[in-house]
Amino acid sequence: MKSKTIFIIILTALLTIFLMVNNDAVEFNFIIGSPVLVSKLIVIGICILIGFILGFIAGRPRTTHRSYNDEIEKNHPAQENKNTLSDEDRDYIS
Repeated sequence: MKSKTIFIIILTALLTIFLMVNNDAVEFNFIIGSPVLVSKLIVIGICILIGFILGFIAGRPRTTHRSYNDEIEKNHPAQENKNTLSDEDRDYIS
C-alpha cells in the first residue's frame, strides 16, 4: 500500500474513535430560538463534513474556458504556404 493510503486509513480510524468517545449531549445555541440538547457526535460529525466539502470545493482545480491555441490563431492568421523549408533543409531531413 502507498503511504498516502495508510495515512488516510489511520486518520479515519482516529477520527472514528474520537467521534465515538464524544457522544454525550451538549447544549447547542442556534441563532434563533432557545438552546437545544444535541449529541457531540452529531455536532462534530456535521462540522467535519462541512469542512471536508468546503476544502474539496476550495482545492479542486479550476476549469479553463478558453484555449491559448484560439488566441494564437486569432492574432496570427494561418499562412497559406506552411511549407517554408528550403531544398537544403529537405535534403538534410531525408
